[in-house]
Amino acid sequence: MNIAIIGLGLIGGSLAISLKENGFAKKIIGVDISSENIDKAYRRRLIDEDMNLNLAIQHSDIIIIATPVDTIQKLLPQILDQVDEQIVIDVGSTKKQLIDTIKNHTNRKNYVATHPMAGTEYSGPEAAIPNLFDHKCCVICDPEDSSTIALQKTEKLFHSIPMNIIYLDAHSHDIHTAYVSHISHISSFALALTVLEKEKNENRIFELASGGFSSTVRLAKSSPQMWVPIFKQNRNNVLDVLDEHIHQLTRFKDLLIQQDYKSFFQLIEKSNEIKKIIQ
Repeated sequence: MNIAIIGLGLIGGSLAISLKENGFAKKIIGVDISSENIDKAYRRRLIDEDMNLNLAIQHSDIIIIATPVDTIQKLLPQILDQVDEQIVIDVGSTKKQLIDTIKNHTNRKNYVATHPMAGTEYSGPEAAIPNLFDHKCCVICDPEDSSTIALQKTEKLFHSIPMNIIYLDAHSHDIHTAYVSHISHISSFALALTVLEKEKNENRIFELASGGFSSTVRLAKSSPQMWVPIFKQNRNNVLDVLDEHIHQLTRFKDLLIQQDYKSFFQLIEKSNEIKKIIQ
């Protein structure tokens, strides 16, 4: 198949690597507004050819939109306006607003809403890596609104990587990702700001930062161009999870003020139950 990938960053570039290496894609067509990203994608052999959006749609069997979600929302109806039998897939981290944008489009059946849940804190074509998605979870949202052919080919694409596919409605997807993904990034951004504000000696941060701090603050290196649109589109769910997170932080703060270390111990002990779920 000829596959067009719109947005040649970490996700789009890593998909290009996987789909070329496993033989699913005959040709990868790259589309990006940045000529620098196109050049990097060529140098890294992520793409076989670059085209403008309209030409890429015409010459592709599958079109994957891997841009920030605000750009996906703009591009999705434009792309669906031009497709015939082509399948359109987005890989954004939010779903409800995107799907609502095109829910009444005449070519809605050509579109499959997906979220391959993998990534790193880095961005751009240089961040693309092999095996990023191997054995990770890919969510397909509202599959009943896609045609049987579009859904089957999309499932075949992600199984070829290979990924594990689950199915959710868009509303549930956005709630769950707020709790397991979006809050992690906000917490990391906040921790980085806390340390940068309180610890003015950069050498001390570098010298004393242990593995625990580095892993907790790793996500603070993530691109604001990617994450602000996610927070904007999933605002209500993110606000809900932030309220709960702030509540839990306040509990720890109050117990320290009260010097109630027995209750503090019990809270940490309760948090350890996550080990039963995540190894």
